[in-house]
This record gives sequence, structure tokens and C-alpha cells, in this order.
Amino acid sequence: MTNTIPAGGLRTSTSSGLRAVLLDMDGTLVDTEGFWWDAEVEVFAELGHELRPEYRAEVAGGPMTRVGAFLLRQTGARITYPELSRLVNDRFAELIGRGVTLMPGAQRLLAELATYDVPIALVSASHRRIIDVVLQTLGSSRFAFSLAGDEVENTKPHPEPYLTAARRMEAPPESCLVVEDTPTGVTSARSAGCQVLAVPSVAPIDAAPGCTVVRSLEDVNLTFLRSLVPVAR
Repeated sequence: MTNTIPAGGLRTSTSSGLRAVLLDMDGTLVDTEGFWWDAEVEVFAELGHELRPEYRAEVAGGPMTRVGAFLLRQTGARITYPELSRLVNDRFAELIGRGVTLMPGAQRLLAELATYDVPIALVSASHRRIIDVVLQTLGSSRFAFSLAGDEVENTKPHPEPYLTAARRMEAPPESCLVVEDTPTGVTSARSAGCQVLAVPSVAPIDAAPGCTVVRSLEDVNLTFLRSLVPVAR
């Protein structure tokens, strides 16, 4: 069962080591995890294969290399990974091109972070062309930068994306708070040495040292985020 901290139990802190907030995109800020699944289901249906509902939790959070390998192994579809990746990304881009919805609480939290000049970056396993479409809704000016899954050698769950983002922020990883929605992203962030706030979307996430779990971004504010990052000793 997922452990959560309810909105009424927000912690406060008089001091914090928070230097930057690193945010995942799909399922964390925008409601797009369902679009990824829809794209995968449609592509495999055209290839003559039906994806089982239980696969969805396995593929949530990407990256496409892991997702593609898993689905090809499960279905035995006769298609190369590069071709599958192109088809799924094309279909996903088509779906999100019709518009995306922000997750509950995302708009308010982004506005609060901007009001208090907290540096933020977008760190996603999605490819650059996908991020650029979503940024038309999120607003690229909100972020110091965005980092795509095809701009690092090793994407999530490897720590490289968050280590790279922390370095670009000129902040130690332990002073960065990562906001994620999948076990894949949480593994990446924790392996990088970041504190993590998890907001599960498809697959459950258990609270652990360095990983706090909440039901929704509506349950948090900047005071709460600051309380999650201790002052370096």
C-alpha cells in the first residue's frame, strides 16, 4: 500500500537546504501517461497484437528503450526497436497535439515556485520533440532548462538525468528536490542522491528514507517542499 502524507499534515521548516526543484513531466505535471499507453495499444493493435491491461503498470514512466524491449518480448511482434520507437512517438505526438491537461495542483505549485524565485528544471524520459510540444502548454519560460531522454546517454532509471540536471543547476544533488510519479523516475532520482517527492500516477510507490509520497500536488506547497531537504552539514 502506498504511504501518503495528507494535505492537513504539511510540515513546516525554519531552514532548508533546497537549492532547486527538478520536475518530471509525464504524469507529474501533465496528464499524459494515459496517452503513452493509448499510443502503445494502438500501434501494437495495428501490428496484430493486443496489449494486456496488466502491462500498463510495467511500462509506466518509460523510458522507451525499456518499454519497447518489454512489449516486444511479451508480444513477439516482428518489428525492430527503432521502428517501434518511431511509430509510438509519432502516435503519441499526434495525441498530445490535440492538447494536454495539467495535473491537479501543478499550475498552482509552478506559480508559487516562480513567485519565490525557486530555480526549476524539467527532466523527462520523453524525447525532445515530445517535450517541446508539451512546453507549449506548460510554458518554457517557467524552467531554467529542460532535459530530454534522448539528450543523455543513459535515461531513467539511470541516475544520469538527475545528476546532469543538478550539475547544470550548479547545485549538489542532495540539495535538489525531485518530483516524480513512477518507480522508474524515483529510482533515477534516489540513485543520483536527490531527495524525492513522489506523486504516484499508475504504479504504487512506497515511502522510504529520502522519498516522501503524497496523493496529489494539491497536497503540497513550497514550505512543504523546503522541509524535505535538510540543510547540509
